[in-house]
Amino acid sequence: MEDVIGDKTVEKDSSFPDERQAYIAHTVAIQGKVRVSQLTERFGVSEPTVRKDLAALEEKGLLKRTHGGAVSVRPPAEQEVASRQARNLEAKVAIARACVRLLSSGEAVFLDNGSTVLQIAHALADSGLRLTVLTGAPAVAEAVADAPGITHLLLGGQLRKLSGCLLGPLASENLKLFRIGAAFIGVSGVSEGGITVADLSESSLKAAVIAQAQRVIVPIDHSKVGLSDFVKVCDLDEIDTIVSDRSTEYLETLCRSHGIELVNAEVP
Repeated sequence: MEDVIGDKTVEKDSSFPDERQAYIAHTVAIQGKVRVSQLTERFGVSEPTVRKDLAALEEKGLLKRTHGGAVSVRPPAEQEVASRQARNLEAKVAIARACVRLLSSGEAVFLDNGSTVLQIAHALADSGLRLTVLTGAPAVAEAVADAPGITHLLLGGQLRKLSGCLLGPLASENLKLFRIGAAFIGVSGVSEGGITVADLSESSLKAAVIAQAQRVIVPIDHSKVGLSDFVKVCDLDEIDTIVSDRSTEYLETLCRSHGIELVNAEVP
């Protein structure tokens, strides 16, 4: 049997943690709370199993555990970020795993802001790779902070709460100090016109990162393919690789015509 919350369909009695956690995160984002008893009945799993799922999601900042379940704890200014993190979680986890496979120990990596890039940070923390990670997103820095083998550096700057990233002259000046091997850039849309985002100041920093990086990788779930947002970051010719959860004829044609490597992430 299936259950639907908003636009999210999930099989009952799921034994896969990623599926359960995606459902839980989506439910909290939509309804504001969830109960352990509700989840044990829905999935046919034990209370300890559900509590492990809740602990994992709390660690990712998607909810706060309570005595009988979990609630959303994001203040109004951060609600949009939390909602984006919950949407298409399985796809973003799959994309993150595919991105990790593109890296080797010893690389210097830039991780941008965004819900998909945050999943990459969590995947890197569990990867065992030896890396130097530079980021302008405090949540990303926190995700890799305790990972053995990862040295992390956080750009300074002014925090933009809506997107959770550091911006401004200080961030731009500090960026010039580093040589970046692979840069993972979060975007709002990718189309024939290039990659785009909603905010001008974010666009400027992303463009500066792209100019310095030896390899530019854009992780993007299928819902953003073919879309254009307010500000253009760069042309498609400046992108080396796109990692997506679903290959479409449009995306394949786009990548082929601009010499972009297309990596398809397998969603469980």
